[in-house]
Amino acid sequence: MKIKAFAGVAALALAGTIAAGSAQARDQIQIVGSSTVFPFSTAVAEQFGQKTEFKTPVVESTGSGGGIKLFCEGVGEGTPDITNASRRMKEKELVSCQGNGVTPVEVTVGFDGIVLANAITGPSMDVTREQIFLALAKQVPVDGKLVANPYTNWSEIDPSLPNEKIEVLGPPPTSGTRDAFEELVMEEGCEAVPGAAEAGLEGDVCTEIREDGGYVEAGENDNLIVQKLNANPAAFGIFGFSFLDQNADKVKGASIGGVAPTFEAISDASYPVSRSLYFYVKKEHVGVIPGIAEYVAEFTNEDTWGSEGYLADKGLIPLSDERRAEVAASAAAMTPLKF
Repeated sequence: MKIKAFAGVAALALAGTIAAGSAQARDQIQIVGSSTVFPFSTAVAEQFGQKTEFKTPVVESTGSGGGIKLFCEGVGEGTPDITNASRRMKEKELVSCQGNGVTPVEVTVGFDGIVLANAITGPSMDVTREQIFLALAKQVPVDGKLVANPYTNWSEIDPSLPNEKIEVLGPPPTSGTRDAFEELVMEEGCEAVPGAAEAGLEGDVCTEIREDGGYVEAGENDNLIVQKLNANPAAFGIFGFSFLDQNADKVKGASIGGVAPTFEAISDASYPVSRSLYFYVKKEHVGVIPGIAEYVAEFTNEDTWGSEGYLADKGLIPLSDERRAEVAASAAAMTPLKF
């Protein structure tokens, strides 16, 4: 009884902190973060609102980096309860969270592929990561020296590529998709360029994106990118596989290294540009903001994220059965993230 009483007093004290002078704590979950995870999180939020007595959570698309920054600002009803991320939280971000009294709980939800896509009426393309790098890098080696990217058409990089202007619409630096693209495509492609290291093309230089119009930052709204691709069939866009899957009547994905971006290819890791998706829970808000533990339980339910779950219908590539069981157990226990 004493333990229960103490727990109740602690929860009330934290609720008072979160309420920040209001009569009661906020009664609706607030979620921010990745535009890639946004449609999955929104689907879960809608199901959660329909199936439980809790209010439907508010989900905002702020980008992974922007969401984590908001999430880590501190504890209180003015800060998000959950942040979605299309890349793993960085160690320095965890340190920032902890310094502000925030304990993140990591939940890995599945896999996604990053695609280079264009309108179905546009040219088809099979491209390597090296070729993508040469198309989008700020600097490339020419005759042993680093120079500003001189390529204006894809065919200038390789005659097998379309004789079309290089115009790629992609995410801004705050996006987890951008982070993953730089790591999985730009860094890998950079290493494959002959004479790259000798010309000084290494490290952070490899991930610098051109700013002369070949790459256009299109914000965090992937649906808007799809619309722009249909308006300009020669342009390409960078976004998660789920948006390709949900817009298959409008856009098609380029093959990378001879492998098309399909559910099966991402699931078995034969598609070379794939990554894990996550969300992070603020442990200090669990039990104070109503419904957080229940929302996590809904997301990690087999009917939700399993191979036959409703998120698979929206393009989420599920984790293995064993890995889902591990993650669900860790999430239920609210195990803090550690590196």
